[in-house]
Order: sequence, then C-alpha cells, then structure tokens
Amino acid sequence: MAADLIHPGHINILKIARDYANALDKANTDSSLPKAEVVLGLLTDKAIASYKRLPYMNYEQRKAVVENLSLIDRVIPQETLSYEGNIRALLPRYVVHGDDWKSGTQTKTRQNVIDTLQELACGELIEPQYTPGISSTQLNADARAIGISTNARLSLLARLLEAKKPLRILETHSAISALIAQNTSVTHNGQTVEFDGFWSSSLTDSTSRGKPDIEAVELSSRLNTINEIFEVTSKPLIYDADTGGKLEHFVFSVRSLERTGVSAVIIEDKTGLKKNSLLGNEVEQTQEDIQEFCDKITAGKRAQITKDFMIIARIESLILEKGQADALKRAFAYVEAGADGIMIHSRQKSPDEVLEFIKAFRAKDSKTPIVVVPTSFNAIRAEELAEAGANIVIYANHLLRASFVAMQKVAQGILEYDRSKEIESSCMSVKDILSLIPGTI
Repeated sequence: MAADLIHPGHINILKIARDYANALDKANTDSSLPKAEVVLGLLTDKAIASYKRLPYMNYEQRKAVVENLSLIDRVIPQETLSYEGNIRALLPRYVVHGDDWKSGTQTKTRQNVIDTLQELACGELIEPQYTPGISSTQLNADARAIGISTNARLSLLARLLEAKKPLRILETHSAISALIAQNTSVTHNGQTVEFDGFWSSSLTDSTSRGKPDIEAVELSSRLNTINEIFEVTSKPLIYDADTGGKLEHFVFSVRSLERTGVSAVIIEDKTGLKKNSLLGNEVEQTQEDIQEFCDKITAGKRAQITKDFMIIARIESLILEKGQADALKRAFAYVEAGADGIMIHSRQKSPDEVLEFIKAFRAKDSKTPIVVVPTSFNAIRAEELAEAGANIVIYANHLLRASFVAMQKVAQGILEYDRSKEIESSCMSVKDILSLIPGTI
C-alpha cells in the first residue's frame, strides 16, 4: 500500500489479511511455531513517484501511522512496484491484494506475483473485491483541489529529488500558464509523465509585462505573480533570481521566497546589469569573483529557516567560453560554500559540453543535484540527461514563446478576414478554458 490517506478500503483488505493469519494460527497444532504475521509492504516515496504524484506524507510519516494499526504486525519497505523481492524474502503463505489490479497498469505486476508464487511454491494470491466508491487517487485529487500548505509545497522539491529522476520543470509566468503546466500529462509505456514543478523565469516574467530582461521587475511584483500561481496549483516552484543582487539583498530575498513557499532559488555567478546568457560574449558580461559568490551563497543559507529550502548556483563559465576547468573549479567551490545544487548552462546547439561537465563533476560528487536548461541543445531527451547524471531539467521559456506565436496568428487573422470565424480553430473554446479553472464549473 501507499497508505497516504487511510480509508475503509484499506481497512477491509487488512481485516481479510488478519482473518487469514488467525485461521493459520487456529489450524497450527505445533505450539513451538511462531504466530502468523500480517506484514504490510509500504511503498516508498521513490516507488510511488515512479507511477504517480508523491504522497502528502513521506515514507517515515506513513510508516508511523500504519504501524499503529492493530491489524498489522510488521511494516517493511516496498522499494519498487514489483512485489517479487519481498515475496522471495518472506515466502508468504498468502499475498492479499484488492482485485482492482486485474486491469490497467498493474496487470503485469499482478502476473509477476502469480508467477513468483508458483515458482517458489510457497503461497496463494488472495484478491478481495475492491471497495466500490473509494479511491486513494481521487481522495488525493480532492485534497489537492482544496489546496496545499506553504510548508508542504516548499518541501516537495527536496522530496521529489530523493524519489525520482529526472524532474521536469516548466516555465510559468501566470496562474493560467501554471494551470496548464499542472494539468498536462502523457502516458508512456503505461506510466504517466507530467511536469514536476514550475520555473519562475525572470525573462518571461518581465517579458510578459512588456519590460526588458534587465531585472526591471522588482521582487514584490514577482512575488505577486507567484502567489497567484500558488492559489490555484499544488506543485513546487523554482525561482530565477538572476544574480541575486547584493549580498544583503539576497538574504532578504531568501527569507521572502521561503516565507511564500518557494522551494528553491537559482542565482548566477555574474555581476553588473543583467544580460541574457544566450547572448554569450556578443555583449559585455562579467563573471563574479569565486569567493564573493561563495560568500553570497553562505549568507543565503544562513538566512533560511527551513531545511528544505534550496539555493542552487548557476555557473556561466561555458556561456562565457572560459572552459571546463573554470566551470568545475567554481562548481566544487560553490558546493563547499553550501550550494544545494549546481546549474550548468550552455548556449551550444550540441549538449556535448554540458555532458562533459556532468561526467567530470559526477566523478568527484555523486550526490549534489545538477540542473540543466536545454533551450539551445533541445534535441536531447530528459531521460538521456538523467542517465548522464542530471537531476532537474528546466524548460525555461517555452509557454511564453508559444503564446506569442498563437496570439500574433489570431490577431493577424481577425484583421485579414475582418471577422473571427476563420481563426476559431486556433483558439481554445471558452468552455474548455472555464473547465481548467477551479471553481468555475
């Protein structure tokens, strides 16, 4: 079980398992044998994240709950969706599972249980009828519709990093774009793939306001946008803070972001007036002194209150053509200063220099999360980046760029035809828009 929200369906399954254990004890005439146990395989966060969203409570919290149910004798971790490992370890007399897995994505898991029990000749599969009208997935969806607390949202990114790889993060610059990001999903090989969180980009936040990307939008204005996003969504958000400003300003920003419920902030090691990184050396850009940037990271870490808030250091060495050695030197220094993650950036069309950096960094540091933004080298898949050692893949400006194309096409079409009939197929229906927004219908 995931056992995030305990409901009557869970209790019914456990009661049936308890009845089978009691029957075994009653039939046992050898008093020297131990009593039959009901052992619960509790899915870990990693196992759950492999097929659906993280539960509200982490594994230890869920374990503390189910361990106190009198129907259960022992709780063990279920590390994967496959039961085979635990079956081989326990050699159970019975495996009890609701019959809801006879169809859908768990049919292969069910067949593996049957095959393993037959191979080991150790037990029997018991499949009670699934309790009608009760669904953990629907209960979780209903709970998320009500909302999520600030601390719960803030901690989600750190939990996701522990549970799955890669995390796919999509740029959102408004509440409606965040709703699109939150509700978009596809199915690959029976597994649901969706975006794991949001990216608040300084580029798209300023551009959506018609302002230049030079840190012209102040923190308070950007926090207003984030609050609007948080009012209607439940996923974590990473904040693009550009250089972070002066050390004293960055300390203030960390406290404000953390208080709002932002999970992480990314700051880049440049100084002076903000210039977009994809311009590289075509414009004058100055990289920050290593020690001064380390001091900023350390000050930010000291300022935060919770353990889950993350400060990620963005390295511009490859953008400014300073080479791998400089990028790696900075990366290890920033981690030593307290950075919770490293973002390596590149404007090359090929991912080669990013992959080279990841390989060299991972040779010395296997744990610190690596963030990549494949805007330029967009042919590589997220799974390939994960296999190379990246943890977070950010699609940094795509929703805003897409909206420009769509809006321009519709605006021009209305003028060309002098009416809107011909461009209706390029527009989402009003009904579909209203159904996307919570509380409208």
